[in-house]
Parts: sequence; C-alpha cells; structure tokens
Amino acid sequence: MTVEGVWDLSLSTPMGRIEAVVELARQAGVLTGAAHGAGEGVPLSDITLDGDRLTWRQSVTKPLRLNLTFAVVVDGDTLTGTSRAGRLPATKVTGRRRTVLTAMDQRS
Repeated sequence: MTVEGVWDLSLSTPMGRIEAVVELARQAGVLTGAAHGAGEGVPLSDITLDGDRLTWRQSVTKPLRLNLTFAVVVDGDTLTGTSRAGRLPATKVTGRRRTVLTAMDQRS
C-alpha cells in the first residue's frame, strides 16, 4: 500500500471543523511528512504504516498548543480515523488524497 501524496484532512473537534493538509513522501524507504493548517506548518514524526493502518505524531501551536497522535485506516484515496491530544476525547478525522494529473490526463 502506498500512502504518499497530498491529503486534505477534516477534523471534527469540539471547537468546530478544522481543515488541514498532510503531505507524505518516502525518502530512502522511510516515510516523511509535514502538516499545514491554521496558518502553520509542522513536521510529522513517528510515521508508521502497518498494512492499511497509518499513525503519526505532530505538535501544533494553533489554535492551541497540542501534541497530537493520529491513527487512521487508509482505503485507496480516502482515510478515516482519529486524532488524540493527551487525555482529551478523540477527534474524528477523515481525508482524501489529491489526484495528481499526468501529462496524458491533461491532454485528454
């Protein structure tokens, strides 16, 4: 399974819906990534792919300073799961991978 690409995420939090973008790449066989949202970009850490289960950690400062842990299941170009911030209740996460158009796609 490949998870590389740009993912548009939606997080349903008690403060309302938050939109974010996660970029995943593989460099020398290791998954790397970054997240962008709420006016900041942060690196992802501890990225693990086990079958269709993808997990990672990230620290954000907006809208609150939080250390988040994500656990999602990837199904093709969609993902669903949760993010947690310490003892706070889990937040529902959904996402869709952006489609990359090839030169052939753009000509047709």
